Amino acid sequence: MSHKCFISFKTEDIEYKEEIQEMDELDIIDKSLNDPIDSDDEDYIMRKIREDYLNDSTVTICLIGNHSAENSTSENQSYIKRELQASLYNKPNGVLGIVLPNMYDKIYKGKYTCSECGQKHNFVNINNDTTIREFNYNYYLPLSDDKCAWSESDRYCVLVKWDDFVASPNNYIEKAFNKREDDIASKIKVYPY
Repeated sequence: MSHKCFISFKTEDIEYKEEIQEMDELDIIDKSLNDPIDSDDEDYIMRKIREDYLNDSTVTICLIGNHSAENSTSENQSYIKRELQASLYNKPNGVLGIVLPNMYDKIYKGKYTCSECGQKHNFVNINNDTTIREFNYNYYLPLSDDKCAWSESDRYCVLVKWDDFVASPNNYIEKAFNKREDDIASKIKVYPY
C-alpha cells in the first residue's frame, strides 16, 4: 500500500531528498514540496505547506544531517520545526528520521553498560545537538519507572541509518506509518514554536 509521504530537509541535504524521490522500488505518493513557494512571508509559506502538502500526508520523513539540529547557532530551523509540528498535530503522521552518513558518528555511539540493570544498551545520541526538539522528544518519550532503556515500542519516531533505509525503504516507511495507531501515539508532544 502506498503511503503519502512528505520529506522535511535542510537545503544542504537536497541530494538525499532527490535520491529518495528517484528510488524505483519506493512505493509512496510523494507529497513533498519540490518548488519554492514564491513568498517572503514565512507564515504564508507554512500555511501553504500545511494545506497543500502535509494536510493529507501520512508519513513525514525527516532527513537528519549536519544542519538540522535544534541548537544550531548558524541555521534557521523554523521550517523543519514547523513542518514536524504540523505533522504531529491532531491526527499525527508517522515520523521517520533518516540519519545521513555525515551524522553516523555523532548519533550512533556504540553500547554502554546500564547502571540500573547491568545490561548493555545502544547509545543513540538523539537530542537538541543532533535533531530538532520535536523529533528527539518523541523519539525518547518519558519512560515508565520500571524501565531503564527504550525499546521500539517506547518511541513514536522511527530512526534509521541512510544505508539501511536505502536497502529497505518501504519497510521503514511502513514502520513509521504503523506508529500512528500504536498506543504510544497518545504520548506525542508538540512543542510550541
